Amino acid sequence: MHSLGAEMSHKRSGLLSGLIAGLLAALVCAAGMGMVVLFQQSLPAAVITFWGGHPVLLGLSLVIAALVALAMGAVRPRSLVLLPFAALFAGGAVAAGQITGSSILYGAALRGPAPEPAPADLGDIDMTNFNTGLQDALALYRGPLAETWSAWLYVAVAAVAAFALLTLRVTRVRRAQRAQRAEEDAAEAEETKEPEYRAPFEPAQQPTPKSTAELFTPRNPVKD
Repeated sequence: MHSLGAEMSHKRSGLLSGLIAGLLAALVCAAGMGMVVLFQQSLPAAVITFWGGHPVLLGLSLVIAALVALAMGAVRPRSLVLLPFAALFAGGAVAAGQITGSSILYGAALRGPAPEPAPADLGDIDMTNFNTGLQDALALYRGPLAETWSAWLYVAVAAVAAFALLTLRVTRVRRAQRAQRAEEDAAEAEETKEPEYRAPFEPAQQPTPKSTAELFTPRNPVKD
């Protein structure tokens, strides 16, 4: 098994570039997830209330997994070390987005209570609201599993989907590179193969020697 240092030093493994691409994609996806959570009250009521809103968040988890795997797979990686990182980035993006959006949403509600909660706006996005509602947002993952199963489900779906998608991509890249390497080795072996030596005036096929006895033996010997 290759160590992490060996993988990073190996040319064309795509490890370092894949990690950078995956991290950037995870940050963008976390911001998008946070915006959806923060402005969820602006969505149509039918979308929010349908099956408790689980289909929407599950769909977002799959989208995040696809974006992370696509970003990491765009560099044509062949390092298997990237697979757990893809799961970590995708699952972390879902969790970070939920916590960030919920923190600001809860903080804005606690700072300015109203008889009816108003939809959040861009003015609510600040560190004060984030710090105020952070403890309540962390309860999404710190409570009993019977209460927090949905939040963990979104994270698990994103992690497993990203792992599976990037596995397919890495497998295809490794298979293509093996086939290309085999073709190059075959071509190199064909070029280095020495041709059969032949003298400059040597015919391709040696003539069949004839018996010299027929040259001096008369066809019809003289009878006595």
